Amino acid sequence: MTVNPLGSSTAYPQNYQPELLHRIPRLDNRTTLGITDKNLPFTGADIWNAYELSCLDKQGKPQVFLGRFVFPADSPNLIESKSLKLYLNSLNQEKFDAREKLIHTIQADLSQVAGGPVLVIVQAPEELAIPELPAGICLDDLDVEINDFIVNPELLRTADESLFDEITDEVLFTNLFRSNCPITNQPDWAIITVCYHGKKIPHQSLLKYLVSYRQHNDYHENCVERIFCDLVDAFKPLSLTVEANFLRRGGLDINPVRTTESGLNYQAFPRYLRQ
Repeated sequence: MTVNPLGSSTAYPQNYQPELLHRIPRLDNRTTLGITDKNLPFTGADIWNAYELSCLDKQGKPQVFLGRFVFPADSPNLIESKSLKLYLNSLNQEKFDAREKLIHTIQADLSQVAGGPVLVIVQAPEELAIPELPAGICLDDLDVEINDFIVNPELLRTADESLFDEITDEVLFTNLFRSNCPITNQPDWAIITVCYHGKKIPHQSLLKYLVSYRQHNDYHENCVERIFCDLVDAFKPLSLTVEANFLRRGGLDINPVRTTESGLNYQAFPRYLRQ
């Protein structure tokens, strides 16, 4: 396994190097949440969008694509983002006589490192349509005073929880989420969407809780799993989906989804204009 390249100076490759991919075991974070790969309280996936995907055709002419890589949440490993960027750059001077061969190469390499099958979609830029915002209730204009900027699940509790006993369906989202890279401490910005059926979640409490990640250091995928587990613990929803659309860095954005639902179409998962 390669050394984690994040936070260190790294030379960009001039030839195809799948060994650049660096795995991070999911179990490291899940142990702190009290869950294991055998008792996951969710299904889901990590959807990566790659905006700097390029190779050569058989005549040496550059080809430019947008890539989508869907890593199942039950795969043993996530992949470190800088290593994926370096790996994709290693494809820049490789010749492929068909888009399908590029897809097959990336799929084989990512699946081997993730420890499970990875879905790879490669599209030309003109094949995409990008919505501006999620469909749902935006929490960002709520009049709230916020003092907690370190993760605090107690913010999900209210003084009179009986006020929120009604069963409802809601899609709630915020553009205000920020966490930080655990290696470089760089800020990671995201749109967080919570879709649920069950006991009503107080909107102000949810916004305060999500903002409390502002000085929290962790990987994108781990933040979403923590949010999911905290919401389940606080509200016991009958169904729950937590999505995060993180803004791109280094030509990549990461979009973890954790859910109690089955059959979600990750191929059609939206990338928003802000990303």
